[in-house]
Formats: sequence, C-alpha cells, structure tokens
Amino acid sequence: MGLKLTKKQLAVLNFLQDFTEENGYSPSYREIMAGLGLSSVSAVAEHIDNLISKGVLKKVPGAARSLEVLNYKHEETVELFKTRMLSATEEQKKILEKAAEILDLELGN
Repeated sequence: MGLKLTKKQLAVLNFLQDFTEENGYSPSYREIMAGLGLSSVSAVAEHIDNLISKGVLKKVPGAARSLEVLNYKHEETVELFKTRMLSATEEQKKILEKAAEILDLELGN
C-alpha cells in the first residue's frame, strides 16, 4: 500500500474523524490545534496538506469545514494480509500481525 503516516498525522486524522462523527461537520484548523495541543495553525495546515498529498484526506478549496477523511483501509490489503498469513512461518506471522496493527487493519484472527 505504501501509506505511512506519522503519529501526529494519525492523531490529526483520528481527531478529524471523531469530531466529524460527533458534530456532523469537520473542525476548523483552530479547533484541531486546540484539540491536539499543537503549537500553531500553520502546524495544523502542514499536517492537513501532507494528509491530502497522501490521499487520506480531501478538502474543498475555498470552503470552510470541508475536510473529509477518506477510507485508506482497502479490502484488498486485508485480503492480502489474510492470504499471506496462511503460509507464513510463526516469525513471519508476528511481523504481519505487527504491520496490520500499525495500519489498524482488522484481520479477524
């Protein structure tokens, strides 16, 4: 999949998702800054821009509160992990399980 998010990016993404589910609209940059204890609005903007470039977030240019979290947990990835687990050694299974945990994938073991 090639998607690698930093801890801060993941925190921003999770905050956006939770806020949007609770309120029905996305948070402002200032709300993200306050909610995550970030130092400035420009720090938030940098994280948002990076998440957009990674394809896990989108926004409507010029529109307020238009941030939308995209689904980055593709079904194909989960199936690939499950298939690989079938023939993996115990050591390989541990590595695959850790990778799935990092990607927050539900393998249903």
